[in-house]
Amino acid sequence: MPLFPWSLCWCAALCVLPPVLADAEDASLLGGWQDVWLFRLFLNVLGYATIIIPGYFLISYFKRINYLETGRGLCFPVIKTCVFGNESKTGLLDDASQTARNESESSSSAQQAVKLIFCAAGLQVSYLTWGVLQERVMTRSYGATEVEGSGERFKDSQFLVFMNRILALTVSGLWCVLFKQPRHGAPMYKYSFASLSNILSSWCQYEALKYISFPTQVLAKASKVIPVMLMGKIVSRKSYEYWEYLTAVLISVGVSMFLLSSSTSKHPSTVTTFSGVVILGGYIVFDSFTSNWQDNLFKYKMSSVQMMFGVNLFSCLFTVGSLLEQGAFFDSLAFMTRHSEFAFHAVLLSVCSACGQLFIFYTISQFGAAVFTIIMTLRQAIAILLSCFLYGHAVTLVGALGVAVVFLALFLRIYARSRVKKSSKRVTPTPVQKV
Repeated sequence: MPLFPWSLCWCAALCVLPPVLADAEDASLLGGWQDVWLFRLFLNVLGYATIIIPGYFLISYFKRINYLETGRGLCFPVIKTCVFGNESKTGLLDDASQTARNESESSSSAQQAVKLIFCAAGLQVSYLTWGVLQERVMTRSYGATEVEGSGERFKDSQFLVFMNRILALTVSGLWCVLFKQPRHGAPMYKYSFASLSNILSSWCQYEALKYISFPTQVLAKASKVIPVMLMGKIVSRKSYEYWEYLTAVLISVGVSMFLLSSSTSKHPSTVTTFSGVVILGGYIVFDSFTSNWQDNLFKYKMSSVQMMFGVNLFSCLFTVGSLLEQGAFFDSLAFMTRHSEFAFHAVLLSVCSACGQLFIFYTISQFGAAVFTIIMTLRQAIAILLSCFLYGHAVTLVGALGVAVVFLALFLRIYARSRVKKSSKRVTPTPVQKV
């Protein structure tokens, strides 16, 4: 496992700390310095390190002694799977996905329409419900009564991440058992990289709602194509077309218009603090790394559900270890027992997340990435409208124009990508290696 440049991390922390502490003094959510997000993040990462560092030394040891050739006994299959795997890379399962898409195209128009409606409805219901519940859990109190006052808020974002991951692990595990999967080849430890960045991005996603409005968070997610492109150049050494840079600039302009207009608003639900912006930046960076690392993992012969299982397995290991070390696991369970409404929301949040992932896999296998992207882009627009309606977020005219620019750029990306794919299908040149 490669080590991160810790000196850069410390420099970034020193730059971020003073404004974060200033935000913490004014934030009504925070009951003390223990609830400052940077401190909570430090505790979480410290908990992950207690698992990652011993794992790193164990993996290095097994590779150094060439355990694959010298090892034997009951533990050999487990160690081989976790550390070495089947090192032959056979490529992504294009044949299986292409076969499913060909079957979909050969079916009647009515059947295709029913499938498309089913996929669109499943994605919209899963992720719209997930978004509404996410905002409800992180920004509203539980147990509020006229006699006792405003109630109490749930503050531990990591526990919500654990709830999502444990259910997703169960669903993906059952799917792998019930349906035939390709022979697994990747060393299991390689999932830990995507798992760690996925945990941190999800934590940032929940934590950011303590400081920014949900519409701001949705627009920030829409703008993640920019760091995804940067990560693609760094991690995967990809090259991009001019229209991809153009739409990225349009998205940046639109998001800037929305953020600047919201920051001048006096409505308390639209206040965007420095902490919120930093946490959102962390979400975008971690999420961009996750997608690019998963692309590299797909070089091994595996299905999307196997990827889902591997990533969620390490996510559960990291989060439950960190929660137990902090004593937050039982505190969160106690909160669930005190507030049955929160328990229902947390379970439903996890169900929506797990079902949404399965709908993603099914939609892409049946209709391709372009149709899926259109559905999810529409979902983001509906999510902003729904949040403004349910939770009373104020959006100015300039902010609304910024939202329109962002979604215009997103649809331009979809249109340009589909045109490029169609033109490449018409002309079938001899394959040229991309440098």
